[in-house]
Amino acid sequence: MAPVSRTTGATLYRSLRSHFVIEPREVNPDDSEGTRLRDAVRRGWVFSAVWLIYLIYPVRAVAGYDGPVAWKVAAALSLIAFAAVFLGGFRDFRGRLHASEDVQVPRQWAVVVTMMLLLVPAAPAAGDSVLTGCVFVAVLAVMTLPRRSALVVLAANFVAVEGLPRIVPSWAPDDSAGFTLGVAAFAAWGISQLVARNIQLNEARRRLSDMAVIEERERVARDVHDILGHSLTVITVKAELAGRLLELDPARAAAEIADVESLSRAALADVRSTVGGLRHLRLETELRGVRSAVEAAGMVVHIEGSAAGVDEDCRELFAWAMREAVTNVVRHSKGTECRIRLEPRRITVTDNGVGPQGKSTGTGLRGLSDRADALGATVRAARGSDGGFVLTVTAP
Repeated sequence: MAPVSRTTGATLYRSLRSHFVIEPREVNPDDSEGTRLRDAVRRGWVFSAVWLIYLIYPVRAVAGYDGPVAWKVAAALSLIAFAAVFLGGFRDFRGRLHASEDVQVPRQWAVVVTMMLLLVPAAPAAGDSVLTGCVFVAVLAVMTLPRRSALVVLAANFVAVEGLPRIVPSWAPDDSAGFTLGVAAFAAWGISQLVARNIQLNEARRRLSDMAVIEERERVARDVHDILGHSLTVITVKAELAGRLLELDPARAAAEIADVESLSRAALADVRSTVGGLRHLRLETELRGVRSAVEAAGMVVHIEGSAAGVDEDCRELFAWAMREAVTNVVRHSKGTECRIRLEPRRITVTDNGVGPQGKSTGTGLRGLSDRADALGATVRAARGSDGGFVLTVTAP
Protein backbone atom coordinates (compact mmCIF):
# COMPACT_ATOMS: atom_id res chain seq x y z
CA MET A 1 0.00 0.00 0.00
CA ALA A 2 3.02 2.32 0.40
CA PRO A 3 3.12 3.73 -3.17
CA VAL A 4 -0.58 4.57 -3.09
CA SER A 5 -0.78 6.10 0.35
CA ARG A 6 1.21 9.20 -0.53
CA THR A 7 -1.06 10.26 -3.44
CA THR A 8 -4.54 8.85 -3.05
CA GLY A 9 -5.89 11.51 -0.67
CA ALA A 10 -5.09 14.50 -2.89
CA THR A 11 -6.15 12.62 -6.00
CA LEU A 12 -9.55 11.68 -4.58
CA TYR A 13 -10.08 15.25 -3.38
CA ARG A 14 -9.63 16.61 -6.92
CA SER A 15 -11.81 13.87 -8.33
CA LEU A 16 -14.63 14.39 -5.85
CA ARG A 17 -14.57 18.15 -6.22
CA SER A 18 -14.88 17.88 -9.98
CA HIS A 19 -17.65 15.35 -9.42
CA PHE A 20 -19.93 17.19 -7.08
CA VAL A 21 -19.21 20.92 -7.01
CA ILE A 22 -20.74 22.97 -9.78
CA GLU A 23 -18.47 25.94 -10.29
CA PRO A 24 -20.10 29.40 -10.65
CA ARG A 25 -20.45 30.38 -14.27
CA GLU A 26 -22.48 32.68 -16.45
CA VAL A 27 -25.98 31.33 -16.84
CA ASN A 28 -27.07 30.58 -20.36
CA PRO A 29 -30.81 31.30 -20.68
CA ASP A 30 -31.14 28.36 -23.06
CA ASP A 31 -29.47 26.00 -20.56
CA SER A 32 -31.87 24.52 -18.01
CA GLU A 33 -30.92 23.72 -14.43
CA GLY A 34 -31.61 20.06 -15.02
CA THR A 35 -29.26 19.97 -18.01
CA ARG A 36 -26.47 21.63 -16.02
CA LEU A 37 -26.85 19.11 -13.19
CA ARG A 38 -26.87 16.17 -15.59
CA ASP A 39 -23.71 17.49 -17.24
CA ALA A 40 -22.02 17.83 -13.85
CA VAL A 41 -22.92 14.28 -12.86
CA ARG A 42 -21.74 12.94 -16.22
CA ARG A 43 -18.42 14.72 -15.88
CA GLY A 44 -18.05 13.44 -12.31
CA TRP A 45 -18.69 9.86 -13.38
CA VAL A 46 -15.90 10.09 -15.93
CA PHE A 47 -13.45 11.71 -13.52
CA SER A 48 -14.19 9.15 -10.80
CA ALA A 49 -13.59 6.38 -13.30
CA VAL A 50 -10.24 7.92 -14.22
CA TRP A 51 -9.04 7.91 -10.62
CA LEU A 52 -9.73 4.22 -10.28
CA ILE A 53 -6.37 3.87 -12.00
CA TYR A 54 -4.91 3.75 -8.49
CA LEU A 55 -6.34 0.28 -8.17
CA ILE A 56 -3.47 -0.65 -10.47
CA TYR A 57 -1.45 -1.52 -7.35
CA PRO A 58 -3.65 -4.42 -6.20
CA VAL A 59 -4.26 -5.36 -9.85
CA ARG A 60 -0.52 -5.57 -10.48
CA ALA A 61 -0.08 -7.62 -7.32
CA VAL A 62 -2.79 -10.02 -8.49
CA ALA A 63 -1.19 -10.29 -11.93
CA GLY A 64 2.11 -11.27 -10.35
CA TYR A 65 0.59 -13.77 -7.96
CA ASP A 66 2.06 -17.26 -8.35
CA GLY A 67 -0.39 -19.14 -6.13
CA PRO A 68 -3.54 -21.09 -7.02
CA VAL A 69 -5.36 -19.88 -10.10
CA ALA A 70 -8.66 -19.90 -8.22
CA TRP A 71 -7.42 -17.21 -5.82
CA LYS A 72 -6.10 -15.18 -8.74
CA VAL A 73 -9.41 -15.32 -10.61
CA ALA A 74 -11.36 -14.55 -7.44
CA ALA A 75 -9.18 -11.50 -6.75
CA ALA A 76 -9.53 -10.21 -10.30
CA LEU A 77 -13.31 -10.56 -10.26
CA SER A 78 -13.52 -8.97 -6.82
CA LEU A 79 -11.52 -5.91 -7.90
CA ILE A 80 -13.66 -5.47 -11.02
CA ALA A 81 -16.83 -5.66 -8.91
CA PHE A 82 -15.26 -3.29 -6.35
CA ALA A 83 -14.62 -0.67 -9.05
CA ALA A 84 -18.15 -1.03 -10.41
CA VAL A 85 -19.77 -0.64 -6.99
CA PHE A 86 -17.56 2.38 -6.25
CA LEU A 87 -18.61 4.10 -9.47
CA GLY A 88 -22.24 3.19 -8.91
CA GLY A 89 -22.12 4.59 -5.38
CA PHE A 90 -20.98 7.99 -6.58
CA ARG A 91 -23.02 7.98 -9.79
CA ASP A 92 -26.16 7.65 -7.68
CA PHE A 93 -25.05 10.15 -5.06
CA ARG A 94 -27.05 13.23 -6.10
CA GLY A 95 -30.31 11.32 -6.37
CA ARG A 96 -29.86 9.80 -2.90
CA LEU A 97 -29.33 13.25 -1.39
CA HIS A 98 -32.95 14.03 -2.28
CA ALA A 99 -34.32 10.66 -1.14
CA SER A 100 -35.98 10.16 2.21
CA GLU A 101 -33.81 9.12 5.15
CA ASP A 102 -35.51 5.73 5.34
CA VAL A 103 -34.51 4.98 1.74
CA GLN A 104 -31.13 6.66 1.96
CA VAL A 105 -29.34 4.86 4.79
CA PRO A 106 -29.98 1.20 3.85
CA ARG A 107 -28.84 1.76 0.26
CA GLN A 108 -25.71 3.57 1.36
CA TRP A 109 -24.85 0.90 3.90
CA ALA A 110 -25.39 -1.77 1.27
CA VAL A 111 -22.87 -0.10 -1.06
CA VAL A 112 -20.24 0.44 1.65
CA VAL A 113 -20.55 -3.04 3.13
CA THR A 114 -20.44 -4.61 -0.34
CA MET A 115 -17.21 -2.80 -1.12
CA MET A 116 -15.63 -3.95 2.15
CA LEU A 117 -16.65 -7.55 1.53
CA LEU A 118 -15.32 -7.47 -2.03
CA LEU A 119 -11.84 -6.73 -0.70
CA VAL A 120 -11.76 -10.02 1.23
CA PRO A 121 -11.53 -12.42 -1.76
CA ALA A 122 -8.83 -10.21 -3.29
CA ALA A 123 -6.59 -10.28 -0.21
CA PRO A 124 -4.87 -13.69 -0.73
CA ALA A 125 -3.66 -12.76 -4.22
CA ALA A 126 -3.24 -8.99 -3.85
CA GLY A 127 -1.52 -9.05 -0.47
CA ASP A 128 -1.16 -5.78 1.42
CA SER A 129 -1.93 -3.84 -1.79
CA VAL A 130 -5.59 -4.70 -1.24
CA LEU A 131 -5.64 -2.15 1.59
CA THR A 132 -5.65 0.59 -1.08
CA GLY A 133 -9.36 -0.16 -1.37
CA CYS A 134 -9.89 0.92 2.23
CA VAL A 135 -9.28 4.54 1.19
CA PHE A 136 -12.03 4.31 -1.41
CA VAL A 137 -14.39 2.71 1.12
CA ALA A 138 -13.69 5.40 3.72
CA VAL A 139 -14.25 8.21 1.24
CA LEU A 140 -17.51 6.75 -0.01
CA ALA A 141 -18.72 6.25 3.57
CA VAL A 142 -17.93 9.85 4.58
CA MET A 143 -19.65 11.18 1.46
CA THR A 144 -22.82 9.10 1.69
CA LEU A 145 -23.43 7.84 5.23
CA PRO A 146 -24.68 9.79 8.28
CA ARG A 147 -21.84 11.17 10.37
CA ARG A 148 -21.84 8.57 13.15
CA SER A 149 -22.11 5.69 10.70
CA ALA A 150 -19.30 7.15 8.62
CA LEU A 151 -17.08 7.38 11.72
CA VAL A 152 -17.70 3.70 12.43
CA VAL A 153 -16.67 2.74 8.90
CA LEU A 154 -13.68 5.07 9.04
CA ALA A 155 -12.52 3.56 12.33
CA ALA A 156 -12.88 0.02 10.98
CA ASN A 157 -10.81 0.84 7.91
CA PHE A 158 -8.21 2.65 10.01
CA VAL A 159 -7.80 -0.45 12.16
CA ALA A 160 -7.51 -2.54 8.98
CA VAL A 161 -4.77 -0.46 7.31
CA GLU A 162 -2.78 -0.09 10.53
CA GLY A 163 -3.39 -3.46 12.14
CA LEU A 164 -3.52 -6.09 9.39
CA PRO A 165 0.04 -5.44 8.06
CA ARG A 166 1.32 -6.01 11.59
CA ILE A 167 -0.63 -9.24 12.01
CA VAL A 168 -0.29 -10.92 8.62
CA PRO A 169 3.30 -12.15 8.34
CA SER A 170 3.80 -11.51 4.62
CA TRP A 171 2.41 -7.97 4.70
CA ALA A 172 4.65 -4.91 5.22
CA PRO A 173 3.47 -2.24 7.71
CA ASP A 174 3.13 1.31 6.32
CA ASP A 175 3.37 4.08 8.93
CA SER A 176 1.66 6.59 6.62
CA ALA A 177 -1.35 4.42 5.78
CA GLY A 178 -3.54 5.66 8.61
CA PHE A 179 -2.58 9.27 7.93
CA THR A 180 -3.47 8.89 4.25
CA LEU A 181 -6.81 7.39 5.16
CA GLY A 182 -7.56 10.30 7.50
CA VAL A 183 -6.57 12.94 4.94
CA ALA A 184 -8.73 11.36 2.25
CA ALA A 185 -11.69 11.08 4.63
CA PHE A 186 -11.32 14.69 5.78
CA ALA A 187 -11.16 15.89 2.18
CA ALA A 188 -14.27 13.88 1.38
CA TRP A 189 -16.06 15.38 4.39
CA GLY A 190 -15.18 18.88 3.18
CA ILE A 191 -16.53 18.09 -0.27
CA SER A 192 -19.72 16.65 1.22
CA GLN A 193 -20.28 19.97 3.03
CA LEU A 194 -19.76 21.84 -0.22
CA VAL A 195 -22.24 19.54 -1.89
CA ALA A 196 -24.82 20.17 0.83
CA ARG A 197 -24.36 23.95 0.64
CA ASN A 198 -24.50 23.83 -3.14
CA ILE A 199 -27.81 21.98 -3.05
CA GLN A 200 -29.20 24.33 -0.40
CA LEU A 201 -28.22 27.37 -2.44
CA ASN A 202 -29.80 25.95 -5.58
CA GLU A 203 -32.96 25.14 -3.64
CA ALA A 204 -33.05 28.62 -2.11
CA ARG A 205 -32.56 30.17 -5.53
CA ARG A 206 -35.40 28.08 -6.94
CA ARG A 207 -37.70 29.08 -4.08
CA LEU A 208 -36.84 32.75 -4.49
CA SER A 209 -37.58 32.47 -8.19
CA ASP A 210 -40.93 30.82 -7.47
CA MET A 211 -41.76 33.47 -4.87
CA ALA A 212 -40.92 36.24 -7.34
CA VAL A 213 -43.28 34.70 -9.90
CA ILE A 214 -46.06 34.35 -7.31
CA GLU A 215 -45.59 37.92 -6.09
CA GLU A 216 -45.72 39.24 -9.65
CA ARG A 217 -48.92 37.31 -10.34
CA GLU A 218 -50.47 38.67 -7.16
CA ARG A 219 -49.40 42.19 -8.09
CA VAL A 220 -50.99 41.96 -11.54
CA ALA A 221 -54.16 40.38 -10.12
CA ARG A 222 -54.41 43.09 -7.44
CA ASP A 223 -53.80 45.95 -9.86
CA VAL A 224 -56.20 44.62 -12.49
CA HIS A 225 -58.88 44.20 -9.81
CA ASP A 226 -58.35 47.69 -8.46
CA ILE A 227 -58.26 49.31 -11.89
CA LEU A 228 -61.09 47.43 -13.58
CA GLY A 229 -63.23 47.32 -10.45
CA HIS A 230 -63.28 51.09 -10.22
CA SER A 231 -63.44 51.80 -13.95
CA LEU A 232 -66.22 49.30 -14.67
CA THR A 233 -68.22 50.55 -11.69
CA VAL A 234 -68.06 54.13 -12.95
CA ILE A 235 -68.82 52.99 -16.51
CA THR A 236 -71.89 51.09 -15.29
CA VAL A 237 -73.16 54.04 -13.27
CA LYS A 238 -72.67 56.49 -16.16
CA ALA A 239 -74.25 54.12 -18.67
CA GLU A 240 -77.33 53.77 -16.43
CA LEU A 241 -77.48 57.53 -16.00
CA ALA A 242 -77.19 58.05 -19.77
CA GLY A 243 -80.05 55.61 -20.32
CA ARG A 244 -82.31 57.57 -17.96
CA LEU A 245 -81.37 60.88 -19.57
CA LEU A 246 -81.87 59.90 -23.22
CA GLU A 247 -85.37 61.38 -23.34
CA LEU A 248 -85.11 63.95 -20.55
CA ASP A 249 -81.78 65.55 -21.46
CA PRO A 250 -80.24 64.14 -24.69
CA ALA A 251 -77.28 66.54 -24.53
CA ARG A 252 -76.24 65.41 -21.07
CA ALA A 253 -76.89 61.77 -22.02
CA ALA A 254 -74.49 62.21 -24.92
CA ALA A 255 -71.91 63.70 -22.56
CA GLU A 256 -72.24 60.72 -20.22
CA ILE A 257 -71.84 58.32 -23.13
CA ALA A 258 -68.71 60.21 -24.18
CA ASP A 259 -67.42 59.82 -20.63
CA VAL A 260 -68.11 56.08 -20.84
CA GLU A 261 -66.02 55.86 -24.00
CA SER A 262 -63.22 57.89 -22.42
CA LEU A 263 -63.27 55.73 -19.27
CA SER A 264 -63.17 52.56 -21.36
CA ARG A 265 -60.11 53.74 -23.23
CA ALA A 266 -58.43 54.82 -20.00
CA ALA A 267 -59.18 51.46 -18.38
CA LEU A 268 -57.65 49.63 -21.35
CA ALA A 269 -54.53 51.78 -21.13
CA ASP A 270 -54.35 51.16 -17.36
CA VAL A 271 -54.52 47.40 -17.86
CA ARG A 272 -51.72 47.52 -20.41
CA SER A 273 -49.51 49.60 -18.12
CA THR A 274 -50.31 47.27 -15.20
CA VAL A 275 -49.18 44.21 -17.13
CA GLY A 276 -46.00 46.07 -17.99
CA GLY A 277 -45.42 46.97 -14.35
CA LEU A 278 -45.59 50.70 -15.06
CA ARG A 279 -48.94 51.57 -13.47
CA HIS A 280 -48.91 54.64 -11.21
CA LEU A 281 -51.80 56.76 -9.95
CA ARG A 282 -51.80 60.52 -9.53
CA LEU A 283 -53.80 61.85 -6.61
CA GLU A 284 -54.84 64.98 -8.51
CA THR A 285 -56.27 62.91 -11.36
CA GLU A 286 -58.07 60.55 -9.01
CA LEU A 287 -59.71 63.45 -7.19
CA ARG A 288 -61.26 64.67 -10.44
CA GLY A 289 -62.41 61.15 -11.36
CA VAL A 290 -63.87 60.55 -7.91
CA ARG A 291 -66.02 63.65 -8.07
CA SER A 292 -67.36 62.61 -11.47
CA ALA A 293 -68.07 59.02 -10.36
CA VAL A 294 -69.85 59.96 -7.13
CA GLU A 295 -71.97 62.61 -8.76
CA ALA A 296 -72.91 60.22 -11.58
CA ALA A 297 -74.20 57.83 -8.88
CA GLY A 298 -76.51 60.60 -7.61
CA MET A 299 -74.52 61.30 -4.48
CA VAL A 300 -72.95 64.47 -3.13
CA VAL A 301 -69.19 64.47 -2.55
CA HIS A 302 -67.39 66.71 -0.04
CA ILE A 303 -63.61 66.96 -0.31
CA GLU A 304 -61.58 68.49 2.50
CA GLY A 305 -57.98 69.28 1.71
CA SER A 306 -56.11 68.97 -1.57
CA ALA A 307 -53.52 66.77 -3.25
CA ALA A 308 -50.92 69.48 -2.74
CA GLY A 309 -51.39 69.23 1.04
CA VAL A 310 -50.51 65.52 1.09
CA ASP A 311 -46.89 64.48 1.57
CA GLU A 312 -45.41 63.38 -1.72
CA ASP A 313 -44.50 59.86 -0.57
CA CYS A 314 -48.14 59.25 0.43
CA ARG A 315 -49.91 60.53 -2.65
CA GLU A 316 -49.96 57.35 -4.74
CA LEU A 317 -51.05 55.20 -1.78
CA PHE A 318 -53.83 57.66 -0.95
CA ALA A 319 -54.90 57.66 -4.61
CA TRP A 320 -55.30 53.86 -4.47
CA ALA A 321 -57.13 54.14 -1.14
CA MET A 322 -59.53 56.75 -2.47
CA ARG A 323 -60.18 54.72 -5.61
CA GLU A 324 -60.98 51.58 -3.60
CA ALA A 325 -63.16 53.43 -1.09
CA VAL A 326 -65.16 55.33 -3.70
CA THR A 327 -65.67 52.16 -5.75
CA ASN A 328 -67.25 50.52 -2.70
CA VAL A 329 -69.31 53.62 -1.94
CA VAL A 330 -70.75 53.75 -5.45
CA ARG A 331 -71.38 50.01 -5.56
CA HIS A 332 -72.66 49.17 -2.12
CA SER A 333 -73.36 52.14 0.16
CA LYS A 334 -76.82 53.20 -1.11
CA GLY A 335 -76.09 56.51 0.60
CA THR A 336 -76.45 60.13 -0.47
CA GLU A 337 -73.15 61.64 0.66
CA CYS A 338 -69.48 60.79 0.47
CA ARG A 339 -66.81 62.69 2.37
CA ILE A 340 -63.09 62.63 1.64
CA ARG A 341 -60.63 64.21 4.03
CA LEU A 342 -57.02 64.64 2.97
CA GLU A 343 -54.29 65.31 5.50
CA PRO A 344 -50.51 65.30 5.02
CA ARG A 345 -50.19 61.66 6.09
CA ARG A 346 -53.76 60.44 6.41
CA ILE A 347 -56.81 59.99 4.24
CA THR A 348 -60.33 59.30 5.50
CA VAL A 349 -63.29 58.36 3.28
CA THR A 350 -66.79 58.08 4.78
CA ASP A 351 -70.35 57.74 3.53
CA ASN A 352 -73.81 57.75 5.08
CA GLY A 353 -74.97 54.50 3.53
CA VAL A 354 -75.69 51.05 4.91
CA GLY A 355 -72.12 50.25 5.93
CA PRO A 356 -70.18 47.01 5.54
CA GLN A 357 -71.97 43.69 5.90
CA GLY A 358 -70.00 41.26 8.08
CA LYS A 359 -66.30 41.30 8.91
CA SER A 360 -64.88 39.89 5.69
CA THR A 361 -62.68 42.03 3.48
CA GLY A 362 -62.72 41.86 -0.28
CA THR A 363 -59.87 41.56 -2.72
CA GLY A 364 -59.63 45.33 -3.07
CA LEU A 365 -59.09 45.98 0.63
CA ARG A 366 -56.56 43.15 0.82
CA GLY A 367 -54.69 44.68 -2.10
CA LEU A 368 -54.80 48.10 -0.45
CA SER A 369 -53.42 46.58 2.77
CA ASP A 370 -50.54 45.07 0.80
CA ARG A 371 -49.70 48.45 -0.70
CA ALA A 372 -49.90 50.09 2.73
CA ASP A 373 -47.68 47.45 4.31
CA ALA A 374 -44.98 48.21 1.75
CA LEU A 375 -44.84 51.78 3.11
CA GLY A 376 -45.40 50.88 6.75
CA ALA A 377 -48.87 52.46 6.67
CA THR A 378 -52.02 51.12 8.35
CA VAL A 379 -55.48 50.54 6.89
CA ARG A 380 -58.64 50.65 9.00
CA ALA A 381 -62.01 49.80 7.48
CA ALA A 382 -65.08 49.78 9.74
CA ARG A 383 -68.67 50.88 10.21
CA GLY A 384 -69.06 54.54 11.11
CA SER A 385 -70.60 55.71 14.38
CA ASP A 386 -73.68 56.93 12.52
CA GLY A 387 -73.72 54.04 10.06
CA GLY A 388 -72.07 53.97 6.71
CA PHE A 389 -68.50 53.00 5.92
CA VAL A 390 -65.23 54.54 7.11
CA LEU A 391 -61.88 53.86 5.48
CA THR A 392 -58.77 55.39 7.02
CA VAL A 393 -55.22 55.01 5.77
CA THR A 394 -52.48 56.44 7.98
CA ALA A 395 -48.83 56.67 6.99
CA PRO A 396 -46.10 56.72 9.64
